[in-house]
Amino acid sequence: MAILKVARMGHPVLRHTAKPVPDSAIGSKNLKDLVDDLVVTMREYAGIGLAAPQVHIPSRVVIVAQPWTEASDEETVPTALINPEIVDHSNGVEVAWEGCLSIPGIRGEVGRWDQIRVRAVSPEGETLEFDADGFPARVIQHEADHLDGILFLDRMENLERLSFLEEYSRYWQDEEE
Repeated sequence: MAILKVARMGHPVLRHTAKPVPDSAIGSKNLKDLVDDLVVTMREYAGIGLAAPQVHIPSRVVIVAQPWTEASDEETVPTALINPEIVDHSNGVEVAWEGCLSIPGIRGEVGRWDQIRVRAVSPEGETLEFDADGFPARVIQHEADHLDGILFLDRMENLERLSFLEEYSRYWQDEEE
């Protein structure tokens, strides 16, 4: 397992549409190694999700941690989603603050659907279909956006709600609690 270099905003890999993982690669050692590397990298940078394009690999692979569970970081096994699709969503939108490992030190308010239905494949080839709401739905949408070359800044409706992390912590974080 390796800690991979995270692409930062401005790198072209973050603005391209990632390629689907072919059926022939599902279950392969290369795919499992990529997932392991994504997990290690996400944990190294204290993230809650990571998409393959963020580590310079233009494939439709994301991992999402599950900080909404009772488990500690050591016990939490992130979920890997291969070729994920949001196949349905609510009409409700929740606006909340987001950050991104590819845009370090910056936070912004982003509207996201509050409920989604996700279809994907596990690294082993199992078909996954599940509903997510609230924070998990937000994390999945954020990571899925990376697969289409979209950064959270592109989703912001009000750039007045864009902040450096220090100012967010000082002036805005209490709004969240």
